[in-house]
Amino acid sequence: DFMMGYKPTENGGFEMQYGVFYRFCKKAENNPEKDYFFIIDEINRGNMSKIFGELMMLIETDKRGKSINLLYSNDKFSVPANLYLIGMMNTADRSLAIMDYALRRRFCFIEIEPAFKIKEFENHLRNSILHEGDADKIIKKMIGLNKEIEEDSNLGKGFKIGHSYFCNPSREEDWYKNIIEYEINPLIEEYWFDDDEKVAQIKKMISDSNGN
Repeated sequence: DFMMGYKPTENGGFEMQYGVFYRFCKKAENNPEKDYFFIIDEINRGNMSKIFGELMMLIETDKRGKSINLLYSNDKFSVPANLYLIGMMNTADRSLAIMDYALRRRFCFIEIEPAFKIKEFENHLRNSILHEGDADKIIKKMIGLNKEIEEDSNLGKGFKIGHSYFCNPSREEDWYKNIIEYEINPLIEEYWFDDDEKVAQIKKMISDSNGN
């Protein structure tokens, strides 16, 4: 279905229909002066060989614009040079281990770190939460937590807490407390499921923004 496939019709039959990637490629092909970006979130969760099929060859840099016959329709098809594929994934996801090596060779990999040390994110927090100084405390606590995670031999940097938990700050009093209690603490308990003392230590370290 990513490219094309048979789908049911209203009269109970099936007909060939073009998929989202096919339509996007044609859109890019018809506008060669513009760049098009196709973003696939959690790309490692799918069976890449089945999803991409014959596209595995066409997405290579030196194969762009070259046509092959498609499996189902026998139409000529190519992936235009002005189309860029961006696949996103969480490296802590264990399904990453079974990602197709044929696909690995066709992508470059860029690591995106949590934004707690980035000035723009710091300013975003400072301008959005209730009490002055809370943003600095939150950032300090999350940097400290991520240092603990990265230095743990059973975890590592791929398990660090991302800034997405704090992208929509609120002026409510319990905003930070609720994130910690209902989102981050359960993760901490899973990370150190066999070390209650460590869990208690980490929970105390990140408790609430006022340090209580």
